[in-house]
Order: sequence, then C-alpha cells, then structure tokens
Amino acid sequence: MEARTHLQISPRLVGAPIALSPGRAEVALTTLPEMAADEHGLVHGGFIFGLADYAAMLAVNHPNVVLGGAELRFLKPVVVGDEVVAIATEAAGEGGKKRRVSVEVRRGDEVVLSGELTCFVLETHVLARRGAG
Repeated sequence: MEARTHLQISPRLVGAPIALSPGRAEVALTTLPEMAADEHGLVHGGFIFGLADYAAMLAVNHPNVVLGGAELRFLKPVVVGDEVVAIATEAAGEGGKKRRVSVEVRRGDEVVLSGELTCFVLETHVLARRGAG
C-alpha cells in the first residue's frame, strides 16, 4: 500500500513509514540533537506529537485528511538518539468525514505516549478554502 497523504513531509522531523495497511500505520523516528529541549538531551514533546500525528494521518491515508483534535498522554521521557515507533490504528467502521485513530508511541517495549486523535477527511484540500470569504 502506498501513502496518499503528507507526501512532502520530512522523515527527518516526523519519521518514516515502516508499515502501512488499510486503517493502520507504523512510523519510525530516530531523535536528533536539534530536537533537544535542554542540555540533558530531553526531546521536546512536539516532535513526539508530530510522529504520532503523522502516523494517524497515514492510518487514514486520504489526501485531504487533517487533524481536528488530540487527547494524548506523555508517559515517559524521550532523549536524543532514541528510536521511537508510532503505531496508529483507525477505529473500525469509522468511514465518513470524522475518523478516530488510536496511537501508541514505543521505545522498544516501553510506551512513551498513547492516546487518540480525531481526524477529518475533507472534500477538498484545507487550503482550497482560503480564497473563499
């Protein structure tokens, strides 16, 4: 299966797909020094959130999917050099415009983030609306 969304996103910043099937995606990210929030190498949570978001978008895998909301829990810190994998699974039978996607980010066997993202599949690209008004 091929990715149909977020085709120009940087794998360096949000990870690269390692498995993709209908309603499910796995994305791996190795954290980089520029992701550090402090001198201890603590990775800023925004990068881990970006990984989870990207995995959710790939689980839906529609060209016009956008994020509408997220309820996530950061459970463990991530440090520079860690390899983390996001596993995203779309709720069964969702279809339609609104989609719920469960996401778990793991470092090996350890869960570092878990939660649910609400995605919307729009009829046209979200920026196509900018000229309307």
